[in-house]
Amino acid sequence: MTSAAGRPFLFLDVDGPLIPFGVPPGDLETAADASTASDRGNPLVRRLDPGLGARLLALGCRLVWATTWMEEANEIVSPRIGLPTLPVVPWPSPRAEDGPHGLHGKTRPLVEWADGRPFIWVDDEIGAMDRLWVEAAHPAPALLHRVDPAKGLTNTDFCTLTDWLRAVARG
Repeated sequence: MTSAAGRPFLFLDVDGPLIPFGVPPGDLETAADASTASDRGNPLVRRLDPGLGARLLALGCRLVWATTWMEEANEIVSPRIGLPTLPVVPWPSPRAEDGPHGLHGKTRPLVEWADGRPFIWVDDEIGAMDRLWVEAAHPAPALLHRVDPAKGLTNTDFCTLTDWLRAVARG
């Protein structure tokens, strides 16, 4: 997997995986007091780990924002964690015919974006229906990796992503 075209996509959510929700008592007040306009009005942006960008880039995937932050992920999150401007998956308006009950609104657009190529989806809202649907609708390997939103991406998560990427590279 040395060519850019051959690298798997890594679809990345912001809230939960990159901005964890779990904090020790008292941290919310401190973060709220320190919020600035560049935080998108979100004091939780201060929880971004500046080292995450380098770790994500080291995976060797084609990183793509898969978040409701849309372009604001490039404006606010990328500079704070050391990522370049990334492509952003656009979210269509939800429709009843977009899938079975329990299918996340992101699932179908991510499979369409991947267009038959391997991908990882890192999110805190992945469920059983998403896994079933991707398995049935996507011909290439896919890892739907649910992150604990209280912790965000951890060393264990990075080990899982790395192991999966090695397995896919071996074919």
